[in-house]
Formats: sequence, structure tokens, C-alpha cells
Amino acid sequence: MKDVAARAGVGLKTVSRVVNGEPGVTPDTERRVQEAIDALGFRRNDSARVLRKGRTATVGLVLEDLADPFYGPLNRAVEEVARAHGALLINGSSAEDPERERELALALCARRVDGLIVIPAGDDHRYLEPEIRAGVATVFVDRPAGRIDADVVLSDNFGGALDGVAHLIAAGHRRIGFIGDHPRIHTATERLRGYRAAMAAAGLPVDESWVALGPTAPARVAAAARLMLTGREPVTALFAGNNRVTVTVVRVLTAEPRPVALVGFDDFELADLLRPGVTVVAQDAATLGRVATDRLFQRLGGADLPPARIELPTRLVPRGSGELPPAA
Repeated sequence: MKDVAARAGVGLKTVSRVVNGEPGVTPDTERRVQEAIDALGFRRNDSARVLRKGRTATVGLVLEDLADPFYGPLNRAVEEVARAHGALLINGSSAEDPERERELALALCARRVDGLIVIPAGDDHRYLEPEIRAGVATVFVDRPAGRIDADVVLSDNFGGALDGVAHLIAAGHRRIGFIGDHPRIHTATERLRGYRAAMAAAGLPVDESWVALGPTAPARVAAAARLMLTGREPVTALFAGNNRVTVTVVRVLTAEPRPVALVGFDDFELADLLRPGVTVVAQDAATLGRVATDRLFQRLGGADLPPARIELPTRLVPRGSGELPPAA
């Protein structure tokens, strides 16, 4: 900074103001300082800045899987809000492993991130209590925290599933299968609850052979779908619990000789271009990320807020597959 100040003919404080984007510098002086910075290759020492201010201007994001299309828009939204606040985003994937989630979250805390946004893989987050007490603002997204009180931003998983299954019932279906994610995952159990509620509201029984929860591996999902589509009284419609399940079910249905109605939870790329287009319950991943990050920066700004549960609405998008009538 001394070299920059000498070359630009200004004081150290002026250089500091230019580097940190502070007011009080004339355009001509700012230009001279910036030219000196460029000529000398000056870079701000963020380690020293952290020691002085006690903040790193970084936030951490723990996702389930960055390769999942659902998390791309969410990740981008978090990054954009963080950038607007002058912060850098560091992210990593838990691969739906609670221990890996814990290791990743604590590793980010050890690197002194100012805040954490976590999509939980586990159901016990007491390990984060010391970090939160130490000032690491923490917001959970998509699923609530386990065994601690903390901010969470969710989609209306129950209501969305209820709407999707009610849509199939309105099209005349009475035997509707549900294929979902692992039962320990909050979104999977809430969507199953919505399915059961819709069936009960219509006075329809649920044969337990119509319900299959488990990993979203294509082989497991395909086997479950084929089982529901065969037998003496096969299902005439399927409700898929997330986008990965839906994609596998679409592949299975291409080989099915009779039309089978389908509604999936989560939209996915090219869903509207299939024939028929795939009817979905869409949730806004980008808004989830934005709302969660806004909440995080409220806390980082000193807002004294009680932990909140923020639930965002879903939207039914009819495209054809969910409107097919039962096969005669």
C-alpha cells in the first residue's frame, strides 16, 4: 500500500478507501490510485483484513449433490445474493451422507466462514450449536434442522403432493402409485403424507403395494414402477416424488403398452417437450436460495430474530401426462 500511495501521490488512507470501495475520494484521485494498483500488481491481503475486522466475507453452502438439476438454480441464487453483499460463496456436496455433511459444515466453520446455508442430510445438528453461539449465522434450506432451533426455508411439500395427487384423482384415477425418496428424508415423508391425505380426502383406499420409498437409483425406481404396473389390479397413475424418480418413471412408461398418467414433484429440463409433456408440481429452487441467503445476511447484519420456518408455495403445471384418463 505504501508503494501504491507513493506512486499515486496520495496517503495510505486514500489507498485504503479506494481498495475497500469507501466514499470520500474524487474520481481523479481514484483513477490515479487504480492506475498505480494496476501497474504494481497490488492485491489486498484478505488474511490481514480478517484479523482486523473479524469477518471473512465468505459464506458456506452444504448441498446434497451439485449435479442434481434442482440444486443448480438454488446454488446460483445463493451466490448472487452473497455477491451483492460483497461475499464469496464456498460450497460442497454431502452426497446425502450425514457424516459427510457434518465434516463439510465444520470444515467450512474452521475456515471462518461468516455464515452457513445447509441442506441437511442428517437429522441431528447439535454439532453446530457451538458454531452458532460463536457467531456463525446458519440457515437451513429444503429440510428443517434436526434437534436444534434454526431458520429454515422450505417448499410446501405436503400441499404440493396433495395438489398433484388430487389432480390425478380429478382425471378419474382411483389406483395411484407413489414412488419416493428415502423415508428418512423430510421432503419424501411430507410428500408421502400429501399423497395419503389426497387419497383419504377422496375416500380412496391405499394399497401398501402402491407405495415405494427408497434410494433414487434408476434400478430401484424402475423395479418399483414395473411392480405397480403389473398384477391383477395395476395402478393407472403414478406420482413421482422428485425429479430423478420422474425421469426413470418416464423411461419405464415408454415401454408400457397402455397409457399411464404421471405427475412428478419438481420440474426438469425438457419435461415440456416430451409427448405427452410431463405434468409436474414445480417448486422454485432459486427463490428458496434467495430467501435463505437474504435471511442469512439479515442475521449477519445484526438482526435479532427468533428462528423462523418460511414455507414457499408450489405450483401445479399441467402438460398432458397428468391429464390422461384411466385406460379402459
